[in-house]
Amino acid sequence: TFTAWCNSHLRKAGTQIENIEEDFRDGLKLMLLLEVISGERLAKPERGKMRVHKISNVNKALDFIASKGVKLVSIGAEEIVDGNVKMTLGMIWTIILRFAIQDISVEETSAKEGLLLWCQRKTAPYKNVNIQNFHISWKDGLGFCALIHRHRPELIDYGKLRKDDPLTNLNTAFDVAEKYLDIPKMLDAEDIVGTARPDEKAIMTYVSSFYHAFSGAQKAETAANRICKVLAVNQENEQLMEDYEKLASDLLEWIRRTIPWLENRAPENTMQAMQQKLEDFRDYRRLHKPPKVQEKCQLEINFNTLQTKLRLSNRPAFMPSEGKMVSDINNAWGGLEQAEKGYEEWLLNEIRRLERLDHLAEKFRQKASIHESWTDGKEAMLQQKDYETATLSEIKALLKKHEAFESDLAAHQDRVEQIAAIAQELNELDYYDSPSVNARCQKICDQWDNLGALTQKRREALERTEKLLETIDQLYLEYAKRAAPFNNWMEGAMEDLQDTFIVHTIEEIQGLTTAHEQFKATLPDADKERQAILGIHNEVSKIVQTYHVNMAGTNPYTTITPHEINGKWEHVRQLVPRRDQALMEEHARQQQNERLRKQFGAQANVIGPWIQTKMEEIGRISIEMHGTLEDQLNHLRQYEKSIVNYKPKIDQLEGDHQQIQEALIFDNKHTNYTMEHIRVGWEQLLTTIARTINEVENQILTRDAKGISQEQMNEFRASFNHFDRDHSGTLGPEEFKACLISLGYDIGNDAQGEAEFARIMSIVDPNRLGVVTFQAFIDFMSRETADTDTADQVMASFKILAGDKNYITVDELRRELPPDQAEYCIARMAPYSGRDAVPGALDYMSFSTALYGESDL
Repeated sequence: TFTAWCNSHLRKAGTQIENIEEDFRDGLKLMLLLEVISGERLAKPERGKMRVHKISNVNKALDFIASKGVKLVSIGAEEIVDGNVKMTLGMIWTIILRFAIQDISVEETSAKEGLLLWCQRKTAPYKNVNIQNFHISWKDGLGFCALIHRHRPELIDYGKLRKDDPLTNLNTAFDVAEKYLDIPKMLDAEDIVGTARPDEKAIMTYVSSFYHAFSGAQKAETAANRICKVLAVNQENEQLMEDYEKLASDLLEWIRRTIPWLENRAPENTMQAMQQKLEDFRDYRRLHKPPKVQEKCQLEINFNTLQTKLRLSNRPAFMPSEGKMVSDINNAWGGLEQAEKGYEEWLLNEIRRLERLDHLAEKFRQKASIHESWTDGKEAMLQQKDYETATLSEIKALLKKHEAFESDLAAHQDRVEQIAAIAQELNELDYYDSPSVNARCQKICDQWDNLGALTQKRREALERTEKLLETIDQLYLEYAKRAAPFNNWMEGAMEDLQDTFIVHTIEEIQGLTTAHEQFKATLPDADKERQAILGIHNEVSKIVQTYHVNMAGTNPYTTITPHEINGKWEHVRQLVPRRDQALMEEHARQQQNERLRKQFGAQANVIGPWIQTKMEEIGRISIEMHGTLEDQLNHLRQYEKSIVNYKPKIDQLEGDHQQIQEALIFDNKHTNYTMEHIRVGWEQLLTTIARTINEVENQILTRDAKGISQEQMNEFRASFNHFDRDHSGTLGPEEFKACLISLGYDIGNDAQGEAEFARIMSIVDPNRLGVVTFQAFIDFMSRETADTDTADQVMASFKILAGDKNYITVDELRRELPPDQAEYCIARMAPYSGRDAVPGALDYMSFSTALYGESDL
């Protein structure tokens, strides 16, 4: 094999060898072989026949091999001159490796691995061919036939070959290669088939001849692969941009539709209607908003990933349509949350207002009914003319009775003022039935004014006739004077005992209970007063019976009878235990409310600090350098998992909060956290962990795409953290400048240095925010330390496909590129207008610059 390989090159110089160890002993043909395969001239050989001349020639050859970076181990000129077969074959194999195999490069692999990968790529479409090595994978001969058929399909009818006939396959390949490809027959088919493991070096040597024979086709394939790779990146980026635009439009449209609903402040007239609005708002919070929060987070992640991919592929940054920037979406989201907060506050205030209105309206109706009941018939009584035919004693009695009525009238003044005050408050609170309240209140006030006028008029009439009247029964008068205020007290007590109440705290219900207990303490004295008043009436009856006074059986000074007093007193006694029961039930309800407050406060006081702690821990992880980026990413994902697993506790707190709202509890002294604080903190925590994971993933993308080692990444992180004094995760301009200087950048304080630093800042801070993020810092450092595809490289690749022409045709694109990417180029390439243009010529140069943002596509 080695002899055939050497002769394939030596025949170009017009010579051959018969025996390697003999023909290379004088060093002359060895030097000639090296000149042929390297294309370089070696030192002038010695033509003498002496041993020293031969050694000198071999040493010149060995020195030339060493100058090409080949390390010769235990191979000396003396062994070659002495005809040492092992050393001579080792030297020839070293030459083959260096000049025939080492320079082979396929998809970032070289030498043996590159040659093997080339064979695998070329034979992949062929049935029964599986190239895994350079020995047994070639025994059936199909591999050699596949290589020839792939590049010269007209030379071999591959469909007629059989795997069970290796000798025919091998001889066919060797004969065709020698006859049509100028590749000498270096191997023997019988030796290969008869050997369990063919010689690897012989196979590699022979296969490398195929690689070099087809190297021209390989260049075209490499160029096509490069173009396919660039176009695939461009197509993927365009799809990501379309996805971002659609998702941003959908989210903004949802926000646009939702904000008017949240800004609707049309009040309802009933508590039930407002409770339904509150329930609709809860459904929005639980069901409709959370998916949109996830969409917003995913939108930011997609945007950052797209920008990272564009930077890594040396493409211009993506600029969304007007109004669809991430900042625009954040502003719209902020407006949504502001409207949401205002809507919730308005709902709760409206519920409080309606609750207050219902209470006041009921209180107004109760007091108005009591007052109207009291005034019923009073106007007719004041308009009587009974004093005109009455006796003197009757006149005196009428006068005293009128005085008692005036006392009663004055006692009712407070109730009338209370009714008017309640009506005024209902008007101020926009009570929906204010017209009927105002009409009833006006009727009561007009009637009250009329009662006052009639009372004054009757007093004047009685006083005019008072001189005619001389006697009056003092006992009746005393009864009337004491019975009237006592009756008013009982009516007031009944009113207070039946009065509705609304409280929000334990302290308020305890205050009502204390007042009620104080009222009950006055009942014994009131009962004594009742007995005294009844005693006066009994005394009157005794006097009437004793002295046979003709009083017609009635008290001329009052209409309040002992039966009425006893009836009202019994009613008061029945209302007291009812009031006790109502206060006890309200006290139990307030205790339940306090339990709900404590239950919510206990959970909120744990969840709130937990969220803050997790936010701080995520911040520390994102700036620490413990382990590789993959370790940090795994650590962050574990944090994300633990955070997601915490969601049931948030849901439980939501449930407690719903119970609090349903119980109409509006404050909680057991915690400073509201449900809104917890929701905002939870959403920020989910967004922060997702954004931090995305930043680390982008750092991994940058590191892998740019070939940055973990040590370099750690060095960049250490330098960044060192100058990040406030641990904010960003560097100010001066901090960034100091960091660059620490990494070896020469940035002077002169005008040239300032201009250079301004150029760098325009790269890392294109939006002029005055800060440099770690991702921007890594992008800049990776751009400084790594190489990427450029427009010139793509143009050079197109030029290869075009056969060194300044234009390319549609047929050439469709022949060299996959169908979808060929059509992509044809649709976007401008017509070529140069002097050498032909019909249908396309301008691949402007297309290449457009791919990298250097011109319009």
